Amino acid sequence: MENRRDFIKRTAALGTALGLTSVSELFAGLKKEGKLGIQLFSIPKMLSEDFDGALKMLQQFGYKELELYGPFPFSADSAKKGWEGAGKMLGFSGSGYFGKTPQEIKKIFKSYGLTTPATHTDLDTLEQQMGPLAEAANILGQKYVVLPAIPDERRKTLDDYKRIADDFNKIGENAKKHGVKFGYHNHGYGLKPVNGTRPLEIILNNTDPGLVFFEMDIFWTTCGGADPLDLLSRYKGRYKMLHLKDMKEKKQFAGDGNSAQEWFPMFPLMTAAGDGVLNVQDIVAKAQETGVEHYFVEQDMVADPQTALKKSADFLLTKLG
Repeated sequence: MENRRDFIKRTAALGTALGLTSVSELFAGLKKEGKLGIQLFSIPKMLSEDFDGALKMLQQFGYKELELYGPFPFSADSAKKGWEGAGKMLGFSGSGYFGKTPQEIKKIFKSYGLTTPATHTDLDTLEQQMGPLAEAANILGQKYVVLPAIPDERRKTLDDYKRIADDFNKIGENAKKHGVKFGYHNHGYGLKPVNGTRPLEIILNNTDPGLVFFEMDIFWTTCGGADPLDLLSRYKGRYKMLHLKDMKEKKQFAGDGNSAQEWFPMFPLMTAAGDGVLNVQDIVAKAQETGVEHYFVEQDMVADPQTALKKSADFLLTKLG
């Protein structure tokens, strides 16, 4: 176990490497620059029941940036139909702009001192509805339109990953024409090597760095058997966003993580940043060093947001700040 002296030496060395007096300055910077954000899928039911109350809570905790999730009024029909079933099963209905226009959403966010630099959407919408997606994003000030997961049927083989890399380049080029940037969030699959090749790296290596950007979820990356620090270091400049949560104990998928059935046993392991075993402070330090721009706490449909999301914010903005 690391003792206090070793911890101080390690954090001091890290701070020196980044040109900081200490690692605490790094986290204080997140607070000063208003860069700590949250993915709103952390509190979908709360947003559905009391939209303004949920935003007020996030503001009081110290969050400044919001990452939205779809579907939206302009989303592909497939996304809307999929959401109908999921919403009923999970016990909430709201998503997207929660019955409001992008202009109204922007005004509400501004009243709470909140901004939205990114949104999650689905692959069909990215391929079929980039125009209206980008139009809304530009109204809201969103720079990134992000795919949270590749549909199962489009990532079964290594050849599928080569094809999806080509598709991503096309989406990225179209996004650029519409004034936004395309990002991909990996959910933990594609990290176990197949015939000596890590599928995710097919995408990283075969997409244009100027057109396709990445969002890392440190929890799901760990579940997939990869090291967030390693990926950030080897693909410097590719990751522009980070999803932050912690892990009660370090575990990996039973298999390759391709099946949702493998994800479900992992959800109970999620916990607030700083309450688990992941080296969150080192990961954030490496992220800032390698070009990450936005940091979103995400605890998918967290059971007790008033406690858990406050813990994450306190850890990131106070305890290390």
